[in-house]
Amino acid sequence: MFEIIKSGGWLMLPLILCSIIATAIIAERFWSLQRKKVLPPELVPQVWRVAREKKLDDSILYRLKQSSSLGFILAAGLANSHHGRDVMKECIEEAGRQVVHDLERFLNALGTIASIAPLLGLLGTVVGMIQAFTAIVNQGIGDPTVLAAGISVALITTAAGLVVAIPSLIFHRYFERLVDEYVVNMEAEALKLIDILHGDREANV
Repeated sequence: MFEIIKSGGWLMLPLILCSIIATAIIAERFWSLQRKKVLPPELVPQVWRVAREKKLDDSILYRLKQSSSLGFILAAGLANSHHGRDVMKECIEEAGRQVVHDLERFLNALGTIASIAPLLGLLGTVVGMIQAFTAIVNQGIGDPTVLAAGISVALITTAAGLVVAIPSLIFHRYFERLVDEYVVNMEAEALKLIDILHGDREANV
């Protein structure tokens, strides 16, 4: 493996760096975007029971805010529930925008890696072909080994760029879809809580 990397030339260094960063982002996003951390089951019924018993105080709201992404949104609404339905909804929307920003953390970087890795591989191809033609000009085409260095750079960097880009693109699309799904579910849960608190909906519906 080291010999292959070495044969790819200096452009393998940024590709290796991209692969390390992409792997770290993918691992971190898998950990952070666990459903139980974003949308804990039965959170809304628990919040409703506490609200019905009139036990919502600052400490409970703080714990709710820190518990999960959905909890952060619900806490923002509950903290302003006494101002009316419209204000409560506006606060939930503002908190939702912040939550979406947090859920999409590092996804731009992952998408950038998916875009630039093939370009780095293409650049390696161009560099390798330049080396190959330079060797032909200087030493002729009688010895095939003269072309070996340039061709190896061209092929190895191209393959390395694709190896980095393909999984990065797959996981980037996957995480984007996952975030969209979470956002839709959080919006539904938040609206459900608003309706319950203002008597427009039963708690068990």
